[in-house]
Amino acid sequence: MHDATFISTVPTLTPGQLLARGVCRHLLSHDFCPLEEYVPQRGKRVDVMALGPKGEIWVVECKSSRADFMTDSKWDGYLEWCDRFFWAVDADFPTEILPDETGLIIADAYGGEIVRMGPESKLSGARRTAITRKFARDTARRLQGLRDPRLSAS
Repeated sequence: MHDATFISTVPTLTPGQLLARGVCRHLLSHDFCPLEEYVPQRGKRVDVMALGPKGEIWVVECKSSRADFMTDSKWDGYLEWCDRFFWAVDADFPTEILPDETGLIIADAYGGEIVRMGPESKLSGARRTAITRKFARDTARRLQGLRDPRLSAS
């Protein structure tokens, strides 16, 4: 394959996807296993959900601009699916518009830093078990889809 052909097939990532990549790299450094664009329940899609070493579940919403944040009216519906909730934004984002009662990660495409820990609101045992099982199964399904794309398309 000619190099120019290969390069032209590499997808361009959106600013939000680049933020999510940096967030995932940072979460991995804390021994969390992140999954991007995760659907914990029909009708809800979080940018990043991560499972921690002690079974804790964090949700991170990545916002690439003020307008992106201002049009997001569903974020508080994600609180019932995690122990901690965070916003991830870049260094130029006006962080004063983000709710104080949420966590904050400053990130770029290559990493991030937690600058405000999200308050802990522990999931119930039943909810934790259900979401952890779903997370594991959905992650395994994604992995199998990478190994055998034809099978996952059916």
